[in-house]
Amino acid sequence: MSERVLMCGNEALAEAAIIAGCDAYFGYPITPQNEITAYMSRRMPEEGRVFVQSESELAAINMVFGASATGKRAMTSSSSPGISLMQEGISYLAGAELPAVVVNVMRGGPGLGNIAPSQADYFQATRGGGHGDYRTIVLAPSSVQELADSMPLAFDLADQYRVTVLVLADGILGQMMEPVVLEPKPRRELPDKPWALTGTEGREQNIVRSLWLVDGMLEKLNDKLQAKYRQIEENEILCEQYRMEDAEIVIVAYGIAARIARAAVDKTRQEGIPVGLIRPITLWPFPTAQVSAAAESFRVFLTVEMSAGQMVEDVKLAVAGKSPVLLHGRTGGGVPTVDEVAGKIRQLTIHSGTA
Repeated sequence: MSERVLMCGNEALAEAAIIAGCDAYFGYPITPQNEITAYMSRRMPEEGRVFVQSESELAAINMVFGASATGKRAMTSSSSPGISLMQEGISYLAGAELPAVVVNVMRGGPGLGNIAPSQADYFQATRGGGHGDYRTIVLAPSSVQELADSMPLAFDLADQYRVTVLVLADGILGQMMEPVVLEPKPRRELPDKPWALTGTEGREQNIVRSLWLVDGMLEKLNDKLQAKYRQIEENEILCEQYRMEDAEIVIVAYGIAARIARAAVDKTRQEGIPVGLIRPITLWPFPTAQVSAAAESFRVFLTVEMSAGQMVEDVKLAVAGKSPVLLHGRTGGGVPTVDEVAGKIRQLTIHSGTA
């Protein structure tokens, strides 16, 4: 479909995944991402593809492992507690170099928390989340259209690099309704999958595993993974800069918090305050170079997050002491308002002497 249709984020991303060629979906219900599982339960069989409501999140991620091992495009989705349960399986996917797409529609925590939106899974997402030295590519859309557009990109990145790609949304983005255009996207030139388990007729046996007991073999695998991650860092950073040309105050925010921050930038710009926004679209790899370059010219940074402060650590690492980095965070499902962020910007103007 090429016309604009009104859809909630969860259903839009589900349809976009189908258009992108998702062969198999495995999931277990949890709020606020239940619409994804419900939508896939209807649409995947209509398309002649695989849908399984698994008995748990642990089962879902291991079903993804099995489907991916056969060369199919496989995905799952959950919300924060469910994603925590999947971490062992995601580490196994990394160790076996299997492509997969995982969607996390974040909710408030820790523990069962609540069903309100949050961004408190940033550490888990960007630091691998499970055991071992591995990474997942992390995409952070900020609109329903961008959420849908992230799905074909996620599948392509997963296949290109043989990694897990995590799409990090939140309860607002998953539930909100916006006009969206859903249509096929051009695919990258992707490698074949000679490693896939497709039956041994006419070829030697393939083995997909993450267990390496021969001395030195696991270190060789880790060296290979780290080289792959460096390649991703060189080639796959996505970042938006808004009204940065003369900014002296720099807001850094992602996802739904970035939309709020953008409105606050527009509001305080009308008051003559030189403020701009850097929005990371890939949280890993993080746009370190872009933030670092901004720190060469600008005075003060403010991160806006729906957490106690997690992305702020990556901002501080990128700024490397060249400018002050402050935080405005809301926790436990709290959502910052435009007026809150605008108020913080005004305070920074007073304290920094920015005209």
